[in-house]
Amino acid sequence: QVQLVESGGGSVQAGGSLRLSCAASGFTGSRLSMGWFRQAPGKEREGVAAIDRDGSTSYADSVKGRFTISKDNAKNVLYLQMNVLKPDDTAMYYCAARWGPLYGGIYPLDFGYWGQGTQVTVSS
Repeated sequence: QVQLVESGGGSVQAGGSLRLSCAASGFTGSRLSMGWFRQAPGKEREGVAAIDRDGSTSYADSVKGRFTISKDNAKNVLYLQMNVLKPDDTAMYYCAARWGPLYGGIYPLDFGYWGQGTQVTVSS
């Protein structure tokens, strides 16, 4: 059973940076594709960034150029470096994983494993 534990959230002023981490356990090999999602109060969960098994990445338009997703396969840790944060980035951020490749887009229904979330709050 894949388990995901996020960390690194917090409060920051607009223009600041945060790095989220997601420690993955309960599996062997590198067949997981992983992603970051976020959900603000009253809004649907949305895909932020994803990384395929081969290291290829994809991003939501709203974060392109500001966020970077990466993965340390040796440590089984997923990262999300968030720069130039905006108040609109305020949300609960979730790490997610799925077996197999990504097929384009970053959709919650494509992922079967989820972490508990970490809160990111950006003040103006």
